[in-house]
Amino acid sequence: MGRIVVIAEKPSVAREIARVLGCKGKQEGYLEGDGYIVTWALGHLIGQVEPEQLDEKYAKWREDTLPILPQEIPLKIIRGRKKQFDLIKKLINAKETDSLICATDAGREGELIFRWIYAYAKCKKPVQRLWISSMTDEAIRKGLSEMKSDDAYEGLFRSAKSRAWADWIVGMNATRAYTIRYGTLLSIGRVQTPTLAFLVKRQKEIDAFVPQDYWVITADFGDYTGEWRDPETGKTQTSDPELAKRIVARDKGKTGTVTQAQKERKSQNPPLLYDLTELQRDCNRAFGFTAKKTLGIAQDLYEKRKLITYPRTDSRFLTADVARTLRSVLGKVQVPELKEEISLLQEKEKWNLRRVINDKRVSDHHAIIPTGNRTDFSRLSADEQKVYDRIVRRLIASLSDPWVYDDVTIVTQIRAEEASDDYLTRGKTTVEEGWKRLYRKEKDAEKENLLPKVREGELREAVSVTSKKKATKPPQQYTEATLLSAMEHAGRQIEDEDLREQMKECGLGTPATRAAIIERILQTGYAKRSGRALIAQPKGIQLIGILPEMMTSAVMTGNWEAELARMASENDDPSRMQTFSDSITDFTRQIVQSAFHDKTDAAFEKTPPKSKGSAPRQAPVALGSCPMCKEGSVMENSKAFYCSRWKEGCKLTWWKNGLKRTGGPILTERIVKELLEKGSVRGRTGTIVMGQDKGLSFEKKEGNAQ
Repeated sequence: MGRIVVIAEKPSVAREIARVLGCKGKQEGYLEGDGYIVTWALGHLIGQVEPEQLDEKYAKWREDTLPILPQEIPLKIIRGRKKQFDLIKKLINAKETDSLICATDAGREGELIFRWIYAYAKCKKPVQRLWISSMTDEAIRKGLSEMKSDDAYEGLFRSAKSRAWADWIVGMNATRAYTIRYGTLLSIGRVQTPTLAFLVKRQKEIDAFVPQDYWVITADFGDYTGEWRDPETGKTQTSDPELAKRIVARDKGKTGTVTQAQKERKSQNPPLLYDLTELQRDCNRAFGFTAKKTLGIAQDLYEKRKLITYPRTDSRFLTADVARTLRSVLGKVQVPELKEEISLLQEKEKWNLRRVINDKRVSDHHAIIPTGNRTDFSRLSADEQKVYDRIVRRLIASLSDPWVYDDVTIVTQIRAEEASDDYLTRGKTTVEEGWKRLYRKEKDAEKENLLPKVREGELREAVSVTSKKKATKPPQQYTEATLLSAMEHAGRQIEDEDLREQMKECGLGTPATRAAIIERILQTGYAKRSGRALIAQPKGIQLIGILPEMMTSAVMTGNWEAELARMASENDDPSRMQTFSDSITDFTRQIVQSAFHDKTDAAFEKTPPKSKGSAPRQAPVALGSCPMCKEGSVMENSKAFYCSRWKEGCKLTWWKNGLKRTGGPILTERIVKELLEKGSVRGRTGTIVMGQDKGLSFEKKEGNAQ
């Protein structure tokens, strides 16, 4: 009997699977034992090539080479990952290996990581798929006993491959087209750009906002107060300062009559369980965590601590069989502050599971819940404690009773000779705290407005009547919590009613990718953080201003995300892949055409790159006269040396790593200065020569040929 090679996504996951399989033999890059070898990727080992690796003509960014539309994008080993890939290739293709187990993360990206390794290694061995939602020993054993052939996940792979292809096609072409058109690097992405558009739209609304004064009139009736209500609009304010003065003068010290004293009993159901986006939103509101930070902590709680189920889920429900384990799970959870709440819940014979169970709304993974693994809570980091507490607290809340309260409305009317004025009083009184007790310490917990018992017809003296001038406030800047909501529910923001209905379930990105998209927008300088706010910056505002609506609108991107989701769920319909590809190709052609033919102009501020932890670099310095056009100067950027008159058409470009493939060195400022002065530079291993076409070549020194 041969051996089985298991490929996990990360070393930490591989170690857990190896332990369950009894693989105790440690080797460099893998573990072995009992007929199994367990190895790991390091995230992605294989990626798609850059355009210049498709064809040398793409090395220079030129309009006449666009659009770049390969039907298949060749793969390559990612820099720094060759050693691990070569090891995996050797293990899976060895004669002793009978079959493989794909144990990468159970989702779209995990599937792609494995399939690209498998394809690039030219492996033909049969594959089974390990699909698990938690890293407990029990879950791993159960997953190993229920594996399916990887053929069952063809739809998921097609979706993953199409997503990667589309992001390459749209991103590469749009970025090159607009960078060439405007003379500065402009990063543009299929999901990134419509997300940035949310921030830009909000900033424009804030910039255009003109505050309006208004007055709120308050009457004090002794043990409660009321606000004057406009009889025409129903609003508790007026924009007329003279009217406010007249109301204060005529009502002060007068006696009012209670014309309405209404108490309505209402209830509010518990919140749903967490998917990743809701967990990120909640941790941003409660602790100020970025989406990226929350995801990182959750991933550690899943992989390393084994305390929660798979975090990159888009479901907020459980299947019935998982729900049946909840009593046992909660019995093992150890969070000191929730000990009493867990005991109270365990004492109840029946739980309200209607808000928790929905088999139809669980696709790849169920909602995030604790696994029930025991742990010493004090050994978790402070941030891990916060996130773990949040997940356990949400589970308890979801199983708790509704919040029951009385919604009280009082209207007190003061009659004057010239008019009658109504004063509105609203309040809530808790009858049964229910799930709300778990959040009573929250900063934004709903405050009760306890009102006295009053009867209709009762007389009340207005002890004082005052007016206060206020001003309308601009829309609030997005936080990560509100931006994640906007991305998740992008379809709801569309003005066209019919289209909004079609797209109500469409979002930008997926729970697993949204944090990275936000970080990318910040890294490019299109937006910045200010406290918890995300604020669009001039470069981002200018970019959205020059792009066509089809690139900035959530409509097309949301539809694509929905199509990718359908592709993943329909395993037997490969035609969707071609339909999706055709739509992306048409879209890309339009974007490139728009970049060069649209008359919109903008002058982007040049932003030289920064090195981490250092002061900003100064503006580029001329290293010498351009040998090609004789008019410009040779300048340096992060990747190349180029002519300052490139906008005027000078083609001089010396890539810093352009000589490496022929054994030459990386170009430096010192080397280039000497080249410009002498036409060649001699070194220990050979000579760099500037040719008649002003290109560079490297001639190896005799005895150094390999």
